[in-house]
Amino acid sequence: MGAEFVMLSLTPLVIGVLAALACALPGNFLLLRRQALIGDAISHVVLPGIVVAFLLSGRVAAVPMMLGAGGAALVSVALIEVIRRLGRIEPGAAMGVVFTAMFAGGVLLLEQSAASGVHLDVQHALYGNLESLIWLDGDGWGALLDGQALSGLPPELTRMAVVALAVVLFTAVFWRALVIATFDEGFARTLGLPVRALSLALVAVAAMAAVAAFDAVGSIIVIAMFICPPAAARLMTDRMGGQVAWSVGFATLSAILGYVLAGYGPLWLGYESAVSAAGMIATVSGVILALAALAGPRRRGIAPM
Repeated sequence: MGAEFVMLSLTPLVIGVLAALACALPGNFLLLRRQALIGDAISHVVLPGIVVAFLLSGRVAAVPMMLGAGGAALVSVALIEVIRRLGRIEPGAAMGVVFTAMFAGGVLLLEQSAASGVHLDVQHALYGNLESLIWLDGDGWGALLDGQALSGLPPELTRMAVVALAVVLFTAVFWRALVIATFDEGFARTLGLPVRALSLALVAVAAMAAVAAFDAVGSIIVIAMFICPPAAARLMTDRMGGQVAWSVGFATLSAILGYVLAGYGPLWLGYESAVSAAGMIATVSGVILALAALAGPRRRGIAPM
């Protein structure tokens, strides 16, 4: 059982946890800034970047598409900020304008270019397949100390580990500035903090986390992790540090419990086939949010922790 777990389940589980954490951390600040749907916006705007990446590279491959999707995501978040500030409109309205325009532009570009004759499966860009990220060289726990076996780890694991580490470092380094700018932009400006640069950096980090997770775990988990763990954590505490800690715990629990239930839940109920791990992880995160809304300290009138 140990060898089977290491080979078939360890790496998908770790990748799922890393993706959940990478999205949940910036999700806390986006939620408080009323920009929680930025992950959904990014999932719409990556199409033109994917098409451009194909036209430039001439092939359907993960790396060019990731780069193209990342470029499109960064352009989109910059446009959202520009429209929101210059037009003085709500963030939700700015997001709606940008992601519908970019998605429509991507469809037009796809149909009018050489890419129209190529099957660009959305699975390559939006829908990951977490269950397929197995470690064929992981024939037991001893493989964790075997350099040759470690070289066979799925590349998605390395990408998600690097991105998750970058998100953690960004949050830790700019923690004080992010908290002040999130709760009171005017006060942050009086302190001389670069509020606009911080806002752009936050959405850029969120875009980086979302795009990196798309190839590995799919947009379903990305959108759910940006919203559900931070929203559930918000119902548990009034302190920013506590909210981040709760969101990390909820994200980790969702990834682990969702993956286990996806593989073994149907078997426990008498069915022969498993279900999508991404869908189950998102479902578990939604259930946690529902429980927090129904029985959390803020809902029951208890002093938040």
